[in-house]
Amino acid sequence: MTLSGLSGMVLAGKGFPPAGAALVCLACILLAASGSAVANGLLEAGRDARMRRLDARVSALGKVGRKGAAVLSLALIAGSLSLSLRFLNATAAMLLLGAVGSYTLLYTLVFKRRSPYGTVPGGIPGALPILIGYAAVEPRIGADGFLLFLLMLLWQPPHFWALALKHREDYRSAGFPVLPVAVGEGYTKILIFAYAAALLPLSLGLWGLGYCSPGYAWAALALGSFFLVSCYRNLVAAPRFGRAFHASILYILGILLAVIIDVAIS
Repeated sequence: MTLSGLSGMVLAGKGFPPAGAALVCLACILLAASGSAVANGLLEAGRDARMRRLDARVSALGKVGRKGAAVLSLALIAGSLSLSLRFLNATAAMLLLGAVGSYTLLYTLVFKRRSPYGTVPGGIPGALPILIGYAAVEPRIGADGFLLFLLMLLWQPPHFWALALKHREDYRSAGFPVLPVAVGEGYTKILIFAYAAALLPLSLGLWGLGYCSPGYAWAALALGSFFLVSCYRNLVAAPRFGRAFHASILYILGILLAVIIDVAIS
């Protein structure tokens, strides 16, 4: 979340932002994300208890208590919004509020529970840190910010579906209609490949529209090819879904770093 926020700031400022402004913006993103994660744990406590991979989260909530977790969540979110209004601007604060609300309410209580495609609109709060970082530097968000936002949005479904394939029995037990549970493994793999393939031309758009250099384009091409090959090797050649999930993390980290380095040194 913080790396994507920094990439938005670098795009908006055409270079690294001042250290103080960057620390405040990234602190706001980190506080909001942490508070939202705690709220998610509270709202999903009953279902989480039926998922073995979330035993540590359930145990932590039991130690802290629901009241303590609720106070912590509200304090983190309130702190984030207060800092953004004091040191950033209204646009960044509204985007932060939108990220918190869309994740804790729309995604957690509606999309995730009702549709196997809930992760598609559910990706919006995960991609908003790019726009938050951009708005912290330039409230009028440019096409480059929206393009990177769309890339982050498009990346999240295959990232999550790889995880859902690995833990589909957990999701089935908890009653979540994730894609592998609702429509099966084969269709999920097809969609992962479709999204992963679409990421490549979209990532090259930052170069094609003149926002990044040819050096970035080569990096995006290499990273996109790596992700596609990883999907084939870990989804088709062998059912190593955890490796596909980790490859998706390496891919997006690489893209964000490539954007930051390219824009900052050009």
